[in-house]
Amino acid sequence: MILKILIEGLILGGVLVMICAWGIHGGAERMVFLYHQDVQERCIENGLITSQQIRKNMMLFKGLALPLYLLFALFCAYAVNGARGFVQGFLHMYGILFIVNLIDRFLIDDYWVLKTKAWDIPGTEDLKPYITGQDKAMKWIGASVGFAILSALLSLVMLYVTGA
Repeated sequence: MILKILIEGLILGGVLVMICAWGIHGGAERMVFLYHQDVQERCIENGLITSQQIRKNMMLFKGLALPLYLLFALFCAYAVNGARGFVQGFLHMYGILFIVNLIDRFLIDDYWVLKTKAWDIPGTEDLKPYITGQDKAMKWIGASVGFAILSALLSLVMLYVTGA
């Protein structure tokens, strides 16, 4: 079961990487909603993007990515691997989402954003690092706790739906 969770987490992490690659393909300012307010304001001042575009891109990302992650984890846990009951479903979904969190923190944040120029936005170099130590801590806590809560809620829903 652990191998299945690892593979499914890597698949979903790959989807996250592809979403991010698509998001920055025309310039990292398309994903500036992930950056601090001062970076967003500079992008607007420099005419790289409007506040309406930032809001639209953020809603598109959050409206598609998070439901996709949750549905994938739910599908893998219950439909593909036949999880039964709360604990099995919770552990399976949380395992998948935790692997995605690791990929996001280490591969995307610590390497891709901080060590390459792919996420650099012209005219904002003086506002780096785009991800601070405090940001990292909040992301670790937010994703770890948030994914646990969402996994628990989905497991409770499945418990109710299946009557197990």
